[in-house]
Amino acid sequence: MRTFPIMRPNRFYSIAVYLTLAFSASLLRAEDPSHHPPPIPAGDAATFGSKIQRTMTRLATSTPENRNHVRILFYGQSVTRNPWWQDVADDLRTRFPHAELEIENRAIGGYGGPVLINTAEFDLYPFYPDLVIFHVWSGVETGHQEKIIRRIRERTTAEVLLWTSNLRWPGSVPPEGDPQHPDVLAKDDQDQAISDLYFLLGKELHCEVADVRTGMQNYLKQHKLVVKDTLRDTVHPNELGNFLIAEFVKPHLRYDPDLSTEDWQGLVKDVLRGDKEVIQNDDGSLSFSFTGNRIDVISSPDGAGAETRVLIDGKAPSGFPELYYHTRPGPTPVAGRPAFNRIDHESPLLVEKWTARILECDLEQDILRYEITGSKTGPDGTGEHRERFVSNSGRVVIEPRMWMVNWSLRYQKQTLPSDYSVTWETKPLFVDTWVAPAKTDPARESTRTITLAQGLENGPHTLTLVPMEKGGEVPVEKFRVYRPQW
Repeated sequence: MRTFPIMRPNRFYSIAVYLTLAFSASLLRAEDPSHHPPPIPAGDAATFGSKIQRTMTRLATSTPENRNHVRILFYGQSVTRNPWWQDVADDLRTRFPHAELEIENRAIGGYGGPVLINTAEFDLYPFYPDLVIFHVWSGVETGHQEKIIRRIRERTTAEVLLWTSNLRWPGSVPPEGDPQHPDVLAKDDQDQAISDLYFLLGKELHCEVADVRTGMQNYLKQHKLVVKDTLRDTVHPNELGNFLIAEFVKPHLRYDPDLSTEDWQGLVKDVLRGDKEVIQNDDGSLSFSFTGNRIDVISSPDGAGAETRVLIDGKAPSGFPELYYHTRPGPTPVAGRPAFNRIDHESPLLVEKWTARILECDLEQDILRYEITGSKTGPDGTGEHRERFVSNSGRVVIEPRMWMVNWSLRYQKQTLPSDYSVTWETKPLFVDTWVAPAKTDPARESTRTITLAQGLENGPHTLTLVPMEKGGEVPVEKFRVYRPQW
């Protein structure tokens, strides 16, 4: 993994905007974003959207008769949870009213790349979005940002839109302080390093890059503003800052049929039942060989209620250990972060619910003892948050310092509630028996779509669908195969 150097940026714009402190305009402080002069995006607008055209094509080609289902995930830190993301989501829903949009924001405040690489295991990859809109402050030097993006490419077919950092100001320097103060320059270097990395990764990993940083610098210079005019503290954008981030991201979310399809054409493939790849066997079963890590089935409209046994490479999907995952655990008592940041396992999982109950919590001594119980596994051992925990069954593994409960209580200066516990689930990314849905909306393909298996090794597999009723039909209209680039 590369170690990315901290680079000294071109300071033409950052110096210029700070020299205009005396001319800060009050006209841009209005509450209604429509009062702000529209910004001019940085970069070549003709190329905007070129790396996310699969997502944009599915949005743009949605019709009242065929509403494509599109999943979009915002991921990152607290700035990603600021209101600008909702503005972007609302804009997509307005421009593409016929698309069936599923948009989630799972960003976690304060979590940099070295932490998000753990939470992504339950937040990001199981969700399997079509598009990830991503930004993280830290993890440039350690390579964690790059590793997260590479894993998105390895484990999903998601396209990625990176946005370069909004402008920040160090807390050690007053808002009207010297723009050449070492702390100001160091903060500027950090943000420029993120920008440089994102443009590099955009080329290497085929990611879209929205240059929020340069766009903001240009905007401040043009309107005689300074960094403090975009912030409500030292990091988080105010109303103007949120407006600008959204306005610099939205132009990249555009459909252009003239752009190349080379990057995305083979990521997701539909195979009709009548295609030569699908084999009708003498016993009424269907066989289909595919290459990828996920396969969905879209039922035919007349197959309501039909039950079909699913086999992948000759066995039930439940026999593949990689097709289960632990969900995000419940939150800490305060601060709203996950109670712990990662859950692994050493033994095959079962579909069940889990509870962690606190046995002892001593903030002064930094002690947190707990016990784990599974709804099927039963009592599964006790642990201490400073030590590696492996449950008796091996179905729960929590590495040292993954717990966030003590930190959150100290941060908020509170005590542990007496009834506090943490719950999560082990969920399947498969079905052993596919039941064709009885109620469907002809315009919404998602009502007829079932994921048969997700998280397989990204390679060749054979799917066999066997009717549960002798002589029964397998009501398949088509299959959808997902094959990550790596």
